[in-house]
Amino acid sequence: MDVTLLPGTTRTLEHLLAREQSSSRLPSVVAGLVRGGSLVWSGAAGSTGVEAPLGARDTQYRVGSISKTFVAAAVMRAVEDGLVGLEDPVRAHLPELTDGVGRVSVGQLLGQAGGVQAETDGPWWERTEGGDWDSLLPILGASAVRHRPGTRFHYSNVGFGVLGELVGRVRDSTWRDVVATQFLVPLGMSRTSMRPQAPAARGLAVHPWADVVLPEPEHDAGAMAPAGQIWSTVADLARWAGVVAGTSPVLRRDTVEAMWEPQSVDDARGGPWSVGYGLGLQLWNVEGRRHAGHSGSMPGFVAMLRVDVETGDAVIALTNSTSGFGDLPSRLLSTLATQEPLSPAPWVPREVPADVLELVGPWYWGPTPLLVRATSDGFELGGMTGRGRASRFVPAGEPGTWRGLDNYYAGELLRPVRGADGAVGHLDLASFRLTRTPYDPGADVPGGVDPRGWAPRG
Repeated sequence: MDVTLLPGTTRTLEHLLAREQSSSRLPSVVAGLVRGGSLVWSGAAGSTGVEAPLGARDTQYRVGSISKTFVAAAVMRAVEDGLVGLEDPVRAHLPELTDGVGRVSVGQLLGQAGGVQAETDGPWWERTEGGDWDSLLPILGASAVRHRPGTRFHYSNVGFGVLGELVGRVRDSTWRDVVATQFLVPLGMSRTSMRPQAPAARGLAVHPWADVVLPEPEHDAGAMAPAGQIWSTVADLARWAGVVAGTSPVLRRDTVEAMWEPQSVDDARGGPWSVGYGLGLQLWNVEGRRHAGHSGSMPGFVAMLRVDVETGDAVIALTNSTSGFGDLPSRLLSTLATQEPLSPAPWVPREVPADVLELVGPWYWGPTPLLVRATSDGFELGGMTGRGRASRFVPAGEPGTWRGLDNYYAGELLRPVRGADGAVGHLDLASFRLTRTPYDPGADVPGGVDPRGWAPRG
């Protein structure tokens, strides 16, 4: 997609970036916006702390926990290939973990629902040289599981250290090589690496009460590296945004859609959920719209990659300050949405299979009116008056049956039932009968239909 932003939009974005660099006292900050799979805007402000000039697209920053999305994608590729199951206990692939983390499922670790301790027992791992897998093993026993698995959101860096080892083990490799082979090379992400490669920003801490900075340490985090090791650029993360958006060939679309589904919800504040966690992706509920991606922080760096899953628009923001930025990524993304709204795709006629065409139109679940509309890959069922359970359906394995994709009927089967004349008389959906008229007496409605029919009184 060839997208050129209006000059007024570009000026607004550049102003937002410059204002954030000044007000948040950031040594440097770079950002980019993605639309239609292309980086349509990028900007930079400040200084990297090294002699190399600041490049909006190609200066490396440490991306912290955005690294987890690469590890999660590698796990999901192993699921696609039948090497791993999301319900597998971790010990099925790392047999040395006989207890504790070993009994947590792969899916629970991916979804930050395993109850595993957040950090290591030793010194602050993000600021000290990391050890190998054997050095991490002693803390992965029974005491590492702080909450009953599957019951609550509990963010765990340790859990992703375990997932990194699992990815390497099932591929007879290392997680670093798996990520490079499966993702970085095919996507052309040549400026994404495990350690900094010039030009790279220097990680800095900004004094809270004085305009002075302090260099932060940089090191190999060893067994904990899967939780936050990776360095990348705006241009490379723009390519990775396509994976998070489900438009890249390196992961199947249905795999990414599964990663968008909340596995745990951060409901510490009560009320409607605003932040959750999918299979290796952070999720945000923005006024009913779902965003997916991940934030990241390591000493000296803060990062954000965030995708509106409905439109595919994405924002990337990177800074070399431990304190980081505020809501800059959200403001950049909302500016793109409001000042450059996406035009709807033009309507054109298309082929609709006969077995779908005969189902479209009104149906009734008891007295509740529903409507079937054809879609590109099947049909959708929804209420006509704001009531009724909605779901999309696609062909199931058995000829003439349909499988629900989402909401209440996700995974449930719908079967059209034909009469003696061959026409569809009713729909059998998860034991319910959907009929062409309310409680059609000729449609084998469970419990029967009162022979007196509809009347002013019962």
